Amino acid sequence: MKREETVDHQIKMCWHAIYRMYNQQAVQHESTTSMAFVVLNIDPVEGTPATKIAPLMGLESRSLTRMLKNMEEKGFIYREKDPNDGRSVRIFLTETGQEKRRVSRETVIRFNEAVRKSIASDKLDTFFEVITKINQLIDSKSIF
Repeated sequence: MKREETVDHQIKMCWHAIYRMYNQQAVQHESTTSMAFVVLNIDPVEGTPATKIAPLMGLESRSLTRMLKNMEEKGFIYREKDPNDGRSVRIFLTETGQEKRRVSRETVIRFNEAVRKSIASDKLDTFFEVITKINQLIDSKSIF
């Protein structure tokens, strides 16, 4: 089987293309794709517990720590102790972070609209069905 014929290769190549496309947009707003995903995963009103952000993005918390510090230095986010749990910290968006979230959201919407215009809805339904099944297969750990 050629590399180009494998499912994982196609998913990886597609994701890398999407990531690069998003990064080109993010760089115009002094951000990165990863930072854009973070601001999209922070509740714009109530903030989000720091410990919940990494799982929402499919990351290890160690990977997120440096990025949150960088985002705080850039003025995108700030931290506050959770009033309901003194051991926990909530991450909130600053005004700049709210703007980055708006831009990120619009970028994601534009991409999805372009895809939906270019690909028939029945084919997208099949795509979502297949990708969901692949994720279930991976989660079930019954592959190997």
